[in-house]
Amino acid sequence: MRHSINVIVLVQGLVLGCLANSVMADHPQLPGVKVESLLSSANSWDGTPYGHYPKGKPEVSVLRYSIPAHTTLPWHTHVVPNIAYIVSGEITVEKQDSGEKRLFKAGEAMAEVVNSTHRGYTGEQAAELVVFYAGAAGLPLVIKQSEAK
Repeated sequence: MRHSINVIVLVQGLVLGCLANSVMADHPQLPGVKVESLLSSANSWDGTPYGHYPKGKPEVSVLRYSIPAHTTLPWHTHVVPNIAYIVSGEITVEKQDSGEKRLFKAGEAMAEVVNSTHRGYTGEQAAELVVFYAGAAGLPLVIKQSEAK
């Protein structure tokens, strides 16, 4: 039960954090309410600018991933923008074409790459991530490399 409450608080915090820039510009701060921007970016973690949101009926998805220690995820791509918040542990994300890597630790938010084949892997620690996808009805969130051919 306590873990579920922590996830609910995390999701609320991320939503508030994502809205912080526009909310704080339009409204005065309320007593006792703290808003911390976790990430605001027009680029993915590798610096590539996001082109546009997908066409179609908007569909937002939130998934929680629990990845054991010493696990390598398959090479994959995303066709929609998404943000991952690392709840616990750490994960390294690696791009297939360049070999570029970046380590993300608990408490960090990561703007994922779009239309770029990549994978994540854990080391000595397991990792738990909550990922927010800004997609469209009928579009896949993840395309495994073998499916992309």
